[in-house]
Amino acid sequence: MKTYVVLLRGVMPTGKNRVPMAQLRQVLSDAGFQQVRTWIQSGNVVLRSGLSTKELELRVHQLIKEHIGAELAIVARTGDELRQMIDNNPFQGDEHLVARVFYVSFQELPPEDKVQELLSQDFPPEKLYIDGMAGYMYIPQAFSNSKLSNNFLERKLGVAATTRNFNTITKMIAWAEEE
Repeated sequence: MKTYVVLLRGVMPTGKNRVPMAQLRQVLSDAGFQQVRTWIQSGNVVLRSGLSTKELELRVHQLIKEHIGAELAIVARTGDELRQMIDNNPFQGDEHLVARVFYVSFQELPPEDKVQELLSQDFPPEKLYIDGMAGYMYIPQAFSNSKLSNNFLERKLGVAATTRNFNTITKMIAWAEEE
């Protein structure tokens, strides 16, 4: 059994992507996952499972679609993988505010040619870095006015992704380490 952080992409408080966290906890617990916990209403779950990462992502996707009705991309990581993501953040130091770094987890490895094409572009004052299954967006201004976004990266790279801020990632790491 491993402890996983399961990140649901695109959860909304209302509408077709609404996923009530209490219902989600019940569905996942009933399906045999252990120590299921959710944090805030935006699709952050910590649980224990014997499945592989890909099997877990597929199973959670199926359960949500079947029992709740939402069609969401699911990204699962271990606490160690998320800690490595934080540690590898290229936007550290005095010139970068940690609160303005957004961490992107890709569901699949993005094609290298698309990554290189995207990284050859400039997005001032924003910055983008992609390293394997992780992406980092430094967005110094309001996120709503940003050129970079989760949707933009998915469109350009052709893979599902989900984005979290530093506070959410560190909270999920702490929860994963409690287990």
